[in-house]
Amino acid sequence: MHLLLTDRLACPRCGPAFGLILRADRMAGRRVEEGALGCPNCRDAFPVTGGRADLRPPPRRAPVEPRPETVERSSVDRIAALLGIVRGPGTVVLVGEPAALATPLAARVDDLQTVAADSAVLARADHPNVSSITVGRVLPFFSWQLRGAVVDGRLGEALLWESARVISKGSRVVAVHAPEGTSEVLREVGLDVLAEEAGTVVAARS
Repeated sequence: MHLLLTDRLACPRCGPAFGLILRADRMAGRRVEEGALGCPNCRDAFPVTGGRADLRPPPRRAPVEPRPETVERSSVDRIAALLGIVRGPGTVVLVGEPAALATPLAARVDDLQTVAADSAVLARADHPNVSSITVGRVLPFFSWQLRGAVVDGRLGEALLWESARVISKGSRVVAVHAPEGTSEVLREVGLDVLAEEAGTVVAARS
């Protein structure tokens, strides 16, 4: 997990009004390998193990088994285009199945930080601008902070709402595998729907 990401993290129990405090037990350059993120409000501690932060409220179950990560170059180019991001700086979160694109997206877009946010075990990040976190139904970020979000629409409305909450003005949510009604959900949370086709919805905060 990249050290700079800790400035954007909020407690998944207490909400975006409460930031987390890092205790770094082991670092590798600017990456936190072992440690914990503590909330001064609820006093909970969220472990960082093997460079991955578990940012789920208790009770925490073990992450699900690893799944294959098949990433096509065309998928990365398409997601970058739908996000409308040509270069950094900024942070993009990829939630669920799209988390597999975090490393190739960071490699494609200069100076972009990406966050692989999933309940599954992903391959260890091999790019300095990629962070991996385990999440539940809450994205542990302050509101209106991120440059973009890519979310698997099959994960439900809660994470669509969360993805909309965390993006900044002018940024986009890209929902893939989007079920019917996804565009209406994103409009309800105040986003403008820019495109909708073939199970993909793109919406922006104006």
